[in-house]
Amino acid sequence: MIGLVAGPEAGAPTARARALAVLRVRGTALAVALLPAAAAVVLAVGSATGHIADGSVPAAARPAVTAVAVLALALAAMVATVVARARPALSPTVPIPEETAPDLYRLVRDLADRLDVPAPSAIALTPDCDSWLEDRTHPAHSPPRGFAPVRARTVAAPVLVIGSPFLWWMRVAELRALLAPVVAGTGPAAHPDIAAARRFVRGLDAAVAVASGRPHLAFVGWVTRLLLRSCREHAAEMERGVAAAASERAQAVDYGLRIVAQEQVGLAYAGWDRLLNRVALPAWRMGRWPSRLDAGVVSALTELSRRDRLAEGFASRLGERPACDLLEEPGLIDEAASLLAARLFHGGPAEPGPGWTPVAWSQYPEEVVDRTWRLEAARLHRVLEDIAARGTAPGDPAPAVPPGPDVPPGAPTVARVLERLGGPGGSGIGEELELRLSAEVARDAAREEAAARRGAFGTVAGSWAGGLAPLFPLQPPRSGRELLADHVIAMVCCAAVDTAGAAPGLDWLDGPALLVGGTRRAGLSRTVLTLIEDGDAEPLRVWLGEVGVRMEKPVRLM
Repeated sequence: MIGLVAGPEAGAPTARARALAVLRVRGTALAVALLPAAAAVVLAVGSATGHIADGSVPAAARPAVTAVAVLALALAAMVATVVARARPALSPTVPIPEETAPDLYRLVRDLADRLDVPAPSAIALTPDCDSWLEDRTHPAHSPPRGFAPVRARTVAAPVLVIGSPFLWWMRVAELRALLAPVVAGTGPAAHPDIAAARRFVRGLDAAVAVASGRPHLAFVGWVTRLLLRSCREHAAEMERGVAAAASERAQAVDYGLRIVAQEQVGLAYAGWDRLLNRVALPAWRMGRWPSRLDAGVVSALTELSRRDRLAEGFASRLGERPACDLLEEPGLIDEAASLLAARLFHGGPAEPGPGWTPVAWSQYPEEVVDRTWRLEAARLHRVLEDIAARGTAPGDPAPAVPPGPDVPPGAPTVARVLERLGGPGGSGIGEELELRLSAEVARDAAREEAAARRGAFGTVAGSWAGGLAPLFPLQPPRSGRELLADHVIAMVCCAAVDTAGAAPGLDWLDGPALLVGGTRRAGLSRTVLTLIEDGDAEPLRVWLGEVGVRMEKPVRLM
């Protein structure tokens, strides 16, 4: 046997011992289920052979024991059936068939040969900064496509899942060094005891999910949770032992380069997190999904390397061959990973369609930034008009704002916003705006969700994995104060574009940006917060004067 059987790595004995402990929990559960049946068989044989006299206590107890045995066997069969048929959860990934990435498969195969472990059965990408092995041998899962026929192995090798940002940011040698300890884990995965223990734990976990919320499976849920608690510590120690064994085996492969690769992991995670939160999230909220997120992370990390002294020198690696060159069609793979990222982190549809369309980076400022500003400015103006018409804001005298020349009354202007928030009763108006904007945003989100469920995005009914909610939300919902600040900033940015020659732009680390004279203009957020929190409009007025914004001019809302 390859792996733990042949290797003296640290952690191997611990992993094997803990695997056997997990299997003993399984054996104990089976013994408990069979114990009443064994007692019934002993009583039946004793009565048949005359060793148990009629009328004795054992003879009188035989019908009850037999009934208990039948019930125990029936319950055990039910639990075993649910555990066997329950489908273990799979990580959402983008599959990479070998014909679409022969060089990547060759790299992994050569790495497995150097480590003297089985090659993974297939490769898939995840839109995150992590890599792992995932067993997909359950009968309910599709058979893996990969390096070697399954019949050549006693235990099917797991699938290698690679973080897609690694392929675009890391160089080929760095990726190979990073994957060495991961691929080395196929050795422990091939050990029959460890494989059996993992299948048992995954089956229990899946059965708990199946039984959850189903009253008729309450007993199954109770038993499987009890078994999970009994083997949790052993399973955790087994996985730690497996990781130690894999790490020890990988020491001989590119160890020095792996230190550099680990530094790149931290940098990639920082850039990926900034890109998702500050660049992708505003687009997703607009019903657009950037179709080249992994290519964007290279730009974000290059910019981070330029700004951050700790990251200096990392951009010089970009002259070496990137790992994405190992893919035949990196653009198509990036697009698929970008769509999956939107699904996981925002809850977007599984397929493109009307209201859910891709956007290229070159189109981002016009299609996302400017449209977001216009929609939020329109919402702010609509809510302000509603408050003025109803006169419901506490302490609001509803002052009239004199329009400029040729400006119709009630036109959307920055001057009107400043007058309302910075004038008498501005605090009450701000609180009312926060409540109204929160309600408006919630209604818009509900309408979008309802449209998605009716198939407005062109998806087949039920094709949304796990519903519309994101599996891993990036941020909690924005507070009323944050919404108000965003909407005021949007109104000011629209006015700057319309009257001061500014332009919407994209900052790779900070997301939507206002460009004045081709460079990013800072300081707007701070002055807007001063207006909202303190009711002081003077800092914002100064900022507007420096940029040359005409506050009295109407803003184009669409």
